[in-house]
Amino acid sequence: MAEVLIKARGIVKDFGETVKTRVLFGIDLEVRAGEFASLIGASGSGKSTLLNIIGGLDRPTAGQVIIDGTDLGSLDDDGLALFRNQTMGFIFQSHFLLPQFTVLENVLIPYLIYAGRATPAAEKRALELLDRVGLNHRRDQRANAISGGEQQRAAIARALINQPQMILADEPTGNLDTSNTEKVFAMLREINLDLGASFIMVTHDRSLAARTDRVLEMSDGMII
Repeated sequence: MAEVLIKARGIVKDFGETVKTRVLFGIDLEVRAGEFASLIGASGSGKSTLLNIIGGLDRPTAGQVIIDGTDLGSLDDDGLALFRNQTMGFIFQSHFLLPQFTVLENVLIPYLIYAGRATPAAEKRALELLDRVGLNHRRDQRANAISGGEQQRAAIARALINQPQMILADEPTGNLDTSNTEKVFAMLREINLDLGASFIMVTHDRSLAARTDRVLEMSDGMII
């Protein structure tokens, strides 16, 4: 059995200063290397909040997140940003591509954040990723000149540029039609199987969730 890559222990999250609202209630979670897990549940159940904490985009009020032996709580903001950039890939419902840059330039952005410039090896990898998601012919087009499905596929390539151990996907097919939903999910599953990256995918689509390795259902800030 594969080793545990992601450990969350006793995750509590409160929002607000004077009046506190608790949205996560002591969550424990483990995801193994290479596993594809899905998080489902009603709107407001805490799915995205939990995903953001696991990904180091937000810090818990209490509890501990350990990724491949590194306790995220032990890192300062700069250290956390560096660890996140080198270890994780993120795919969101909105692709967040920069419209003024080409598709290829967008894919390279996570690499440029820590390396400062694109090496020939990085450009070669970016082109290979664009080929994998069927966008090599779009590489020199502006990001706002391609379709919504193509933009999300470019976002997938961007998430993979630093060869992350884990991919966190928050409603990655939420803005797509049925045909593009199927294409994007098939790509995510193929990447999971071929590259061995662990996935946690938040989705409202139970039919997609049923095709992942494990379904975790949330309700009122708890995994039920």
